[in-house]
Amino acid sequence: MPRKVFIGFGVDADAASGWIGSLGAENSPTDVSRGMYAGEVGIPRLLKLFAKYGIKTTWFIPGHSIETFPEQLAAVRDAGHEIGLHGYLHERQTRLTVEQQKDVLDRAYDVLTKFNNGIPPKGNCAPCWDTTRDSARLLIEKGIEYDHSDMAHDSQAYYLRLGDDWTKINYEVEAETWMKPLVRGAETGLVEIPANWYLDDWPPLIFVKTAANSNGWVNTRDVEQLWKDMFTYLYREEENFIFPITIHPDVSGRPHVLLMLERFIEWINTHDDVQWVRMIDMANDFRSRVAPATNAIMPADLTV
Repeated sequence: MPRKVFIGFGVDADAASGWIGSLGAENSPTDVSRGMYAGEVGIPRLLKLFAKYGIKTTWFIPGHSIETFPEQLAAVRDAGHEIGLHGYLHERQTRLTVEQQKDVLDRAYDVLTKFNNGIPPKGNCAPCWDTTRDSARLLIEKGIEYDHSDMAHDSQAYYLRLGDDWTKINYEVEAETWMKPLVRGAETGLVEIPANWYLDDWPPLIFVKTAANSNGWVNTRDVEQLWKDMFTYLYREEENFIFPITIHPDVSGRPHVLLMLERFIEWINTHDDVQWVRMIDMANDFRSRVAPATNAIMPADLTV
């Protein structure tokens, strides 16, 4: 069997929605204008980059972004890139009720399906990779086939579980009441394409006034070397693996980051057996090789 090394970009097209919805910038025209930059400048530049190298990618797009930047995101769609869910206004799910989570999922799903000529999204990426104990269940009920939010691996896809349970420390009661192991939940057929903060352009390469750990002035060659080191280890140690990278038009649409991406793409292309793919391709390949558990809870319309 030929070796499979799948590498791909997941583009979080948060644009204005990210700054309004998650970053505390709803009253800052200056910060919201950074989201306008993402939509009107960053997206076209990234499309030009991907066209240059013939790479098809996955774009996780909030409904708000589609309704705010229809022309730019139509170019994404028409170039053959995958379109996936990313909330409506880049909501932090842990701040929503279950009913609000469902309402957001329904609205975003409808917006993306209509925009994508009636083709519903198959993948989801939680805004800020901020999930709740209800997230996977809601995706399964909606018929979503894969998620890109959790982090139980870094180079292999896996099936999510429902209902993992753990006991938090309560310093006000006897220790015996909370000294308990994590309990694994029910197996599902929802594929997880793992997220990875170390393969994300956002933390090191953008400044956010409301985020104490934001940077923005990290040398791109340091980030590039980090990505190269991770890939080099996996390429040496694992026969088959996936390498999902997350980027944002606010960040990777900047000239100095685009140059980094060019260098990295060209370096990756010096390796044998490497394929640039969309995240749905990673999920489909995993599902073709690894069957869900016999009694797995499957996404709507899928069977074990």
